[in-house]
Amino acid sequence: MLQENYITLKENGHAQIVIRKSEFICSLARVTTEEEAQAFIAQVRKEHYKATHNCFAYVLGMHDEIQRQSDDGEPSGTAGVPILKVLQNLAVRNVCAVVTRYFGGIKLGAGGLIRAYSNATSHALTEIGLVRRVVQQQVFFTIAYPLLGKLQNYLENKSISILDTQFTDQVTLEIAIDEEQSSTLQQQVYDFLNAQVTITTGDLVYNELPYDPHQT
Repeated sequence: MLQENYITLKENGHAQIVIRKSEFICSLARVTTEEEAQAFIAQVRKEHYKATHNCFAYVLGMHDEIQRQSDDGEPSGTAGVPILKVLQNLAVRNVCAVVTRYFGGIKLGAGGLIRAYSNATSHALTEIGLVRRVVQQQVFFTIAYPLLGKLQNYLENKSISILDTQFTDQVTLEIAIDEEQSSTLQQQVYDFLNAQVTITTGDLVYNELPYDPHQT
């Protein structure tokens, strides 16, 4: 069931930083259940079984109902909590972060560890990127082939992304738009194409848009 807009990870991935000879690798994944989160953590631990630590945190639910973290042997509060706080501060949802540490021989101290795990997580989220998952209305425009370029340009000028294009005896373009703007856009396209279009609406779906931290 679609509920509300939220921020999440653009795609699964990882990134690393080196701090005083210790290597910190932050692996990130989208998850929707604790089972998925635990499976991802187990996967990372298996991949980095020789690592000194595999610390993690994850946030699940539309209102952060489930939040878990682990220091995995690091001093209490120096790894899992800093990772979790980065996720909380960015207000991301349904994300699991595992930060793997390969000890480089130099102790960082409690403050150094907190900064290291926090920075590793922030760096990975920046490198991989975030998206806004927005509830929008599916709209389908079915037109004759000669009108394809004209409609594509029109939608592009309005900064509306085409999610899918189906080619049969005609062409059907799928877009998603905020529900309150759907009727207006449909009428605009209908007028622009001089009624040479068949318009149908689909479901409310999650559409992924670039994340702008300055956008409310």
